[in-house]
Formats: sequence, structure tokens, C-alpha cells
Amino acid sequence: MPYHSPPLSACLFACLWALPTLADSPKIEAVDAQRTGATWRFAVTLSHPDTGWGHYADGWRVLDMQGTELGLRPLAHPHEHEQPFTRSLGNVTLPKGTTQVQIQARCLLDGWAQETVVVRLE
Repeated sequence: MPYHSPPLSACLFACLWALPTLADSPKIEAVDAQRTGATWRFAVTLSHPDTGWGHYADGWRVLDMQGTELGLRPLAHPHEHEQPFTRSLGNVTLPKGTTQVQIQARCLLDGWAQETVVVRLE
């Protein structure tokens, strides 16, 4: 009996189906940084296609320009019905002379986003 290869579309579907699904990273929509005496308060607005307790944006952090963590804001639950959403972190102490920081978001399933947002401090 002669061999007949499957149609190209079936092969393409099989290959694509086997690839891992990559979720969207949390997106930083806005950052508000306010000096409060000797420390800073950051309000960060995130969006992420949260699907429930197994997959949601679970935090964000303030980094110096070398990548050292200066503050961490954990997010304790999914926000699938509140998008985008804003959460704050206060009492962040910055090294003297700091003029800008980076904000980086994290997803429970996928970890830290590759991209950061640079915030100039005034």
C-alpha cells in the first residue's frame, strides 16, 4: 500500500498545537511617584489577562537602574474583573541622589516581565 503524507494544514496544526502557550506579561499602564518626607510612595496601574487563582499578576517592584530591588508590592489575589487596577507601595527608601527608578511587574505563572518602565523622579 503506498504511503500518502497528511495534508500540509494538518502538519502545521500539529506543530502549532505542540508549542507552549505564552501568556501576556503584566503591562504597566501608569506610575505615579510621590515623595513623602524621606521616602517615596509609588502607585502602579497594571493590566493583565488574569484568569483566576492559577494565573494572575501577583506583584510589582521598584528597582534602581542597576536592577537592585528597592521595594516589592505583592498582589494577593486575581483581578479578573478589575482591569486595569492600581495598587500602591509606600515607605520606599531610595539611595541618595536617585533620579530615576524602574518598575517591573510579575505574573504568578510566568514570573517577572522582561520589560520595565523607567520613572523619572522629581
